[in-house]
Amino acid sequence: MNDLYGWLLGQTAGQAVPVDSVLLGLSWTVASVDGGLGFSFSPRLVPRTLDWAGTLQGRSSHELCHWLSSWNEAEAAVGLSVLNALVNNRPAACWRQAVPLREEAPGHLQVFAHFRSRVIGQKVVVIGRYPALDRLWADVPYQCVERNPQEGDFPDAAAEYLLPQADWVFITASSLANKTLPRLLQLSRQARVVLMGPSMPWLEGWKDWGVNYLAGVRVVDAAAARQVAAEGGGTRLFAGPVEYSLLALD
Repeated sequence: MNDLYGWLLGQTAGQAVPVDSVLLGLSWTVASVDGGLGFSFSPRLVPRTLDWAGTLQGRSSHELCHWLSSWNEAEAAVGLSVLNALVNNRPAACWRQAVPLREEAPGHLQVFAHFRSRVIGQKVVVIGRYPALDRLWADVPYQCVERNPQEGDFPDAAAEYLLPQADWVFITASSLANKTLPRLLQLSRQARVVLMGPSMPWLEGWKDWGVNYLAGVRVVDAAAARQVAAEGGGTRLFAGPVEYSLLALD
């Protein structure tokens, strides 16, 4: 696990600039650094006693990126959002090679709509619960592993048993902040892996960690993205402020 996080943090070496702002929203944490935005999925429970609240603006991006290594969920979300603001807004960011998805599906389900025909008849595991995916994939008997399982979902521990048998695995990049991603990738070595979501750093080097496809977001309207996050929006983020793009790594 330390190798993966060391690699990620190494991508920001030499990029110590002041952080413009950090917004810890109900669903999305959004960092603004040097005019670029970065996202992370917000933790479900944030304590009311955060001693750093109100102090992040102007602090070094180098310092806050390293919060990704923290076991404090709020700090890790801040760290990932700042890292994404740095990595995903560089001129050489690989999302510029990605193809925007324009499927006939709600924005947050664009990736699943794109791959639907390819996964029919395959053993498919999805890490993370996506609203309305059951309707979109009514003919795809996938298995969902969820940290906060609902009816029909499998708990985290089931990944140890399900992923080694899967043909396709869709992994939410929010697993970076909660530190489960390294093990999920290790368990998915025999599968085609799609790493997805706004929390994903756009780096071609993911192929060296067993990722076959990157499905992340491109910011279309930065002001609207910040407003949606500030007003508690979740899937609403995909209804204009950002759009999914896809990059095959092999």
